[in-house]
Amino acid sequence: MRYFDYLTEKEREKTFFIEPSEISKDEPKELIAYALGATMYMPATRENIALDIVSRKNKGLMSMVMCLEDAIGDNEVAKAEAMLVENLNRLEKYINDGEIEYKDIPFIFIRVRNPKQISDIGKRIGSAISLITGFVFPKFSRDNGWNYLKELETLNLKLGKKLYAMIILETPDIIYWETRRESLNEINKMIEKYNDLVLNVRIGATDFSSLFGIRRSFDITVYDIKVIADCITDIINNFCRVDRQIVVSGVVWEYFTGSDRILKPQLRTTPFKHKYGKGGLEVRSKLLDKYIDGLIHEIILDKANGLIGKTVIHPSHIIPVQSLYVVSYEEYIDALSIIQNNDGQKGVIKSEYSNKMNEIKPHTSWANKILMRAKIYGVFREEQEFVSLL
Repeated sequence: MRYFDYLTEKEREKTFFIEPSEISKDEPKELIAYALGATMYMPATRENIALDIVSRKNKGLMSMVMCLEDAIGDNEVAKAEAMLVENLNRLEKYINDGEIEYKDIPFIFIRVRNPKQISDIGKRIGSAISLITGFVFPKFSRDNGWNYLKELETLNLKLGKKLYAMIILETPDIIYWETRRESLNEINKMIEKYNDLVLNVRIGATDFSSLFGIRRSFDITVYDIKVIADCITDIINNFCRVDRQIVVSGVVWEYFTGSDRILKPQLRTTPFKHKYGKGGLEVRSKLLDKYIDGLIHEIILDKANGLIGKTVIHPSHIIPVQSLYVVSYEEYIDALSIIQNNDGQKGVIKSEYSNKMNEIKPHTSWANKILMRAKIYGVFREEQEFVSLL
């Protein structure tokens, strides 16, 4: 797989200073954790998931979750399990028949309801389990976390395969201040023991919000909901330290169409008009119609807070999310300069753009993350930016 592979060779050459690298499902865990991009959730009851993958219906899709939990009704579990098994077996047949290559299958995860469902589903899928990258564990907490991870470890030992866990923090003990520290510390112990299995940590802002009877509108980001932002801050503080290196991803953006607004749109006209004139303004208008400006603002804040990856629920979110993970030319040059000068000879150097100081030791961890993103998502040419991919 490769990000933005739907572009022509000429379009890629025009857009990228360094093109995205090929990514396989056998990459090291650390790289896969950064490489999920916009992870699209879909109910496992959908009948044509396999066909949609083969036909590349969802442009740019690189990772997806087939959901057996909140995306389906409680009375649909048996149907969802049956459809999930059928779709994966059908996808395996498409590969065997040469309709699609294994390397072009996105990262696929299964969101289960409870630990027991891991082994049950693993058994029913059969040989098609080879198409799966891992499982998503909802409502992961100090009460059920050990059971989830032990079940996954047992399945891996039985299969002789490495399936990963994506854990979702969304329970009351995580957001209520009186139990948060104890709960996060217990989850740290779990991740330390099963570090080779835990791919990343995801944040369930919708479940958190429900505990307070609130819901953010399209005009504001999750960081404006103070009780949720407070919890996200502690999750970042706990997991994103350099000595822990756990990848935490951004929360879901719920909106994909609308009209009435109270606040001003959050996309300036200049980047669109400057590059593409009237056509660029039309692109901006379409993004505003789908409330993508709020999504873009939230991703910028995700990145500023050290989060990478985003849960999405609509295909229109995929390309905007992933275009914002492409590294700018200036970021890349700064990161490269920092790494190349990390030989103990200098403490601080002026950036090539002469607009900032690059401090070698404090900025090295940032630079390493930038170069990881550059490998996965590519680097824009100096005159290009995310608008170029929209």
